[in-house]
Amino acid sequence: MGAPLKPLFPFVRDSTWASMLGASELAKVESEVFDRVVPAGGMVCRKGAPVEYWVGVVEGLVKISSVSAEGKPVTFTGVRAGGWFGEGSVLRSLPWGYDAVALRECRVALMPRATFYWLLDTSIGFNRFLLEQLNERLSLFIGMLESDRLLEPEARVARCLASLFNPRLYPGGGRELQISQEEIGYLSGVSRQRVNQALQVLDRAGLLRVAYGGVTVVDLPGLGRYGP
Repeated sequence: MGAPLKPLFPFVRDSTWASMLGASELAKVESEVFDRVVPAGGMVCRKGAPVEYWVGVVEGLVKISSVSAEGKPVTFTGVRAGGWFGEGSVLRSLPWGYDAVALRECRVALMPRATFYWLLDTSIGFNRFLLEQLNERLSLFIGMLESDRLLEPEARVARCLASLFNPRLYPGGGRELQISQEEIGYLSGVSRQRVNQALQVLDRAGLLRVAYGGVTVVDLPGLGRYGP
């Protein structure tokens, strides 16, 4: 992934968990978190590799996925700018259980595992944030499992997009997202042609607006409920 670049004061301070830290705690974290640039198609982390960092997405879009022993790929979720992932892997002290792939050039923030555990030992606020983060992640994956097994492509695209606007996982993300139909297809497990059709259906339903290279969510609760 290349050499470390520089500290990330603005990104760290804008993260939800940072507001729960004291001044000295925040200063320590800022001195130890650094960033790296990962090219499109590159690995942010690789399945089976040691877990050395908690990862934040500063810029770009990351796909969390895996490939079975038979070569069948499966996508679990996407992580947009402003989100952090990997807390479960850090807590389990096991190798990464999935690949995190940059769908476009990404800038990521890396909090060393030792810093992460220091926050666990010293900050009640950070622990509370992690409980909420893990709960949101669990709800997301349960919903995605239902979507993958029970829903038609339009609903799968709707639920996939709604997950990228989760205000707890991506605070301050707004209602607009630059994302291609190909990227939506990767994340939802739907072909690009069906993604295009689904977006038109969701646009006509008044749930989102489709623009070149992105979408604007109009009705987030409705998007998350779309389907039978």
